[in-house]
Amino acid sequence: MQLADKAIRALGRILALPALQWVFDMELLLELFVAANLAVLAGDIVLAHSVNHFRNPAEYIPLYFSAAAPVVLLVLDLLRWRWGFRAAWRDVGLLVGGLSVLVGLGGVLYHLQSSFFLQHTVASLTYAAPFAAPLAYTGLGFLLLANRMVSPRTIEWARWVVLLATGGFFGNFVLCLTDHATNGFFLKTEWIPVLSSALATGFLIVPVLLPVTRRYLDVCLGVLGVQALVGILGFCYHLRMNLMEPGASLFEKSVNGAPPMAPLLFPNLVGLTLIGLWELAAHLPDESAVDLSLFGRALALAPAPLPDPEI
Repeated sequence: MQLADKAIRALGRILALPALQWVFDMELLLELFVAANLAVLAGDIVLAHSVNHFRNPAEYIPLYFSAAAPVVLLVLDLLRWRWGFRAAWRDVGLLVGGLSVLVGLGGVLYHLQSSFFLQHTVASLTYAAPFAAPLAYTGLGFLLLANRMVSPRTIEWARWVVLLATGGFFGNFVLCLTDHATNGFFLKTEWIPVLSSALATGFLIVPVLLPVTRRYLDVCLGVLGVQALVGILGFCYHLRMNLMEPGASLFEKSVNGAPPMAPLLFPNLVGLTLIGLWELAAHLPDESAVDLSLFGRALALAPAPLPDPEI
């Protein structure tokens, strides 16, 4: 416990530096999270759609969107946080968020149409293009919409973020279940991400629906630590399997083998969940005269949030 206290105090002194005050602005961190994820999705689209060499021109839509949207979002964030153009940040951000939702829903319909709508069987759903994968765009779009339509630094904002992160873990559950079913769960370790994502979904939905304490959020930290570990191990395992596959290059092996970036969705969602839990913890009452929870001690060391820039 003393070691944890020393670590928290040392981290608090570092984060108290004026140049790092933006780290405690959860609204800004959420924007950067969405922009970074949209950019990474561009690479994922290149890998996934290279399987059929972008046979349908519509498959370029998410690639172009992923290339342009992060640049727009970063420019909007700069305009808002440096010069206070909140109206432009809000309106253009709503447009980008709405388009992201449409891209995701359109991708789901396109993937399902590739096989499931023709045969209407569970097998066609499993062996078709991953129907839930485009929902990443939908989730990111909803994050942008929530960041503009829900008042920041409120418990409602925090619960929306945790809810969408929980939806991401449930999406991971579906993807791991269908993807690993293609080989009949040949290796028993393929059940690990299925079980861990189900565990995360069950634990994280609780603070969205019910009043909780900061001690419960500490338990959620442990669950998130498991998810991060599963993601890192999954990445190493997928990469190792691809290196063993025949092929001329690592890119070719990654296109035709296990998706190396897919397991990193776990630590990625951990980051999103921490944003929501941090803001949620700030709105939960202290459990005693001395708050011994990790979130309580961390919040006690955090500086006051920066004022929200207006026009």
